[in-house]
Amino acid sequence: MTEPRAQTILREGFRAAGYVTLDYGERLLRRKRLIANTGKAFVVDLAHVTHLEPGQAFLLETGEAIEVRAAQEALLHITGDLARLAWHIGNRHTPCAILPDHLLIQNDPVLRDMLIGLGAEVREARGPFRPEGGAYGQGRTMGHEHHTHTHEH
Repeated sequence: MTEPRAQTILREGFRAAGYVTLDYGERLLRRKRLIANTGKAFVVDLAHVTHLEPGQAFLLETGEAIEVRAAQEALLHITGDLARLAWHIGNRHTPCAILPDHLLIQNDPVLRDMLIGLGAEVREARGPFRPEGGAYGQGRTMGHEHHTHTHEH
Protein backbone atom coordinates (compact mmCIF):
# COMPACT_ATOMS: atom_id res chain seq x y z
CA MET A 1 0.00 0.00 0.00
CA THR A 2 1.38 3.40 -0.97
CA GLU A 3 1.61 6.08 1.69
CA PRO A 4 -0.60 9.13 1.05
CA ARG A 5 1.03 12.32 -0.17
CA ALA A 6 0.65 15.82 1.21
CA GLN A 7 1.03 18.51 -1.43
CA THR A 8 -0.92 21.29 0.28
CA ILE A 9 -0.45 23.22 3.51
CA LEU A 10 -3.56 24.32 5.41
CA ARG A 11 -3.25 27.50 7.45
CA GLU A 12 -6.64 27.45 9.22
CA GLY A 13 -10.09 25.93 9.27
CA PHE A 14 -9.08 22.28 9.51
CA ARG A 15 -9.89 19.44 11.85
CA ALA A 16 -6.70 17.51 12.55
CA ALA A 17 -6.67 13.73 12.36
CA GLY A 18 -3.27 13.72 14.06
CA TYR A 19 -0.11 15.73 14.42
CA VAL A 20 3.63 15.71 13.80
CA THR A 21 6.06 17.42 16.16
CA LEU A 22 8.94 19.10 14.33
CA ASP A 23 11.79 21.28 15.52
CA TYR A 24 12.74 24.55 13.82
CA GLY A 25 15.11 22.87 11.37
CA GLU A 26 12.60 20.16 10.49
CA ARG A 27 9.88 22.75 9.79
CA LEU A 28 11.75 23.78 6.62
CA LEU A 29 11.07 21.09 4.05
CA ARG A 30 9.98 20.16 0.57
CA ARG A 31 9.93 16.38 0.40
CA LYS A 32 10.07 14.05 3.36
CA ARG A 33 8.41 10.98 4.86
CA LEU A 34 6.79 11.75 8.22
CA ILE A 35 4.87 9.70 10.76
CA ALA A 36 2.00 11.26 12.70
CA ASN A 37 1.36 10.61 16.39
CA THR A 38 -1.30 8.10 15.30
CA GLY A 39 1.32 5.98 13.51
CA LYS A 40 0.07 7.04 10.07
CA ALA A 41 2.98 7.53 7.66
CA PHE A 42 2.74 10.00 4.78
CA VAL A 43 5.01 11.69 2.27
CA VAL A 44 5.29 15.46 2.12
CA ASP A 45 5.74 16.44 -1.54
CA LEU A 46 5.54 20.23 -1.81
CA ALA A 47 6.26 22.29 -4.91
CA HIS A 48 9.03 24.27 -3.16
CA VAL A 49 10.94 24.33 0.08
CA THR A 50 8.45 25.66 2.61
CA HIS A 51 8.75 27.03 6.13
CA LEU A 52 5.97 25.60 8.30
CA GLU A 53 4.56 27.32 11.35
CA PRO A 54 3.06 25.48 14.32
CA GLY A 55 -0.71 25.40 13.89
CA GLN A 56 -0.60 24.76 10.16
CA ALA A 57 -1.39 21.33 8.73
CA PHE A 58 -0.52 19.00 5.89
CA LEU A 59 -3.54 18.10 3.75
CA LEU A 60 -3.19 14.47 2.77
CA GLU A 61 -4.64 13.26 -0.52
CA THR A 62 -7.02 11.15 1.61
CA GLY A 63 -8.58 14.41 2.87
CA GLU A 64 -7.10 14.11 6.36
CA ALA A 65 -5.25 17.02 7.95
CA ILE A 66 -2.11 16.41 10.02
CA GLU A 67 -1.26 19.37 12.25
CA VAL A 68 2.28 20.73 12.65
CA ARG A 69 3.42 21.23 16.24
CA ALA A 70 6.67 22.78 17.47
CA ALA A 71 9.08 20.48 19.29
CA GLN A 72 10.76 21.41 22.54
CA GLU A 73 14.33 22.50 21.76
CA ALA A 74 17.50 23.42 23.63
CA LEU A 75 17.59 27.24 23.68
CA LEU A 76 19.49 30.11 25.22
CA HIS A 77 17.42 32.67 27.17
CA ILE A 78 19.22 36.00 26.93
CA THR A 79 18.73 39.18 28.96
CA GLY A 80 20.68 42.42 29.14
CA ASP A 81 20.98 45.27 26.64
CA LEU A 82 18.57 43.60 24.21
CA ALA A 83 19.01 46.03 21.30
CA ARG A 84 22.79 45.66 21.36
CA LEU A 85 22.67 41.89 21.87
CA ALA A 86 20.08 41.46 19.09
CA TRP A 87 22.34 43.44 16.75
CA HIS A 88 25.28 41.08 17.45
CA ILE A 89 23.07 38.00 17.02
CA GLY A 90 21.66 39.37 13.77
CA ASN A 91 25.13 40.28 12.53
CA ARG A 92 25.87 36.55 12.67
CA HIS A 93 22.68 35.76 10.73
CA THR A 94 21.43 33.68 13.66
CA PRO A 95 17.67 33.09 13.96
CA CYS A 96 16.38 34.86 17.07
CA ALA A 97 13.04 35.14 18.85
CA ILE A 98 12.63 38.68 20.16
CA LEU A 99 10.37 39.04 23.19
CA PRO A 100 9.75 42.18 25.29
CA ASP A 101 12.12 41.16 28.09
CA HIS A 102 14.47 38.58 26.53
CA LEU A 103 15.85 36.98 23.39
CA LEU A 104 15.86 33.29 22.50
CA ILE A 105 18.29 31.52 20.19
CA GLN A 106 19.12 27.88 19.65
CA ASN A 107 21.71 26.64 22.12
CA ASP A 108 25.16 27.36 20.68
CA PRO A 109 28.23 27.37 22.95
CA VAL A 110 30.18 29.82 20.75
CA LEU A 111 27.33 32.35 20.72
CA ARG A 112 26.77 31.79 24.43
CA ASP A 113 30.38 32.76 25.18
CA MET A 114 30.19 35.75 22.83
CA LEU A 115 26.99 37.01 24.49
CA ILE A 116 28.39 36.58 28.00
CA GLY A 117 31.46 38.52 26.85
CA LEU A 118 29.10 41.32 25.74
CA GLY A 119 27.58 41.47 29.23
CA ALA A 120 24.47 39.36 28.64
CA GLU A 121 22.94 37.08 31.22
CA VAL A 122 22.47 33.74 29.47
CA ARG A 123 20.74 30.63 30.77
CA GLU A 124 19.77 27.38 29.13
CA ALA A 125 16.08 26.83 28.45
CA ARG A 126 13.79 24.41 26.63
CA GLY A 127 10.78 25.26 24.55
CA PRO A 128 9.40 25.69 21.04
CA PHE A 129 11.59 27.89 18.84
CA ARG A 130 9.75 30.45 16.72
CA PRO A 131 12.23 33.12 15.67
CA GLU A 132 11.41 36.32 13.83
CA GLY A 133 10.62 35.84 10.16
CA GLY A 134 12.06 37.75 7.27
CA ALA A 135 11.46 41.47 6.88
CA TYR A 136 9.77 40.99 3.49
CA GLY A 137 7.20 38.41 4.48
CA GLN A 138 6.68 35.52 6.80
CA GLY A 139 8.92 32.53 7.18
CA ARG A 140 12.67 32.39 7.09
CA THR A 141 15.30 34.72 5.82
CA MET A 142 17.40 32.38 3.70
CA GLY A 143 19.07 34.85 1.38
CA HIS A 144 19.32 38.55 0.77
CA GLU A 145 20.96 41.05 -1.50
CA HIS A 146 23.98 43.25 -0.91
CA HIS A 147 24.01 45.88 -3.67
CA THR A 148 24.50 43.87 -6.85
CA HIS A 149 25.07 40.35 -5.58
CA THR A 150 22.99 37.81 -3.69
CA HIS A 151 24.04 35.19 -1.20
CA GLU A 152 22.27 32.57 0.87
CA HIS A 153 22.63 31.53 4.48
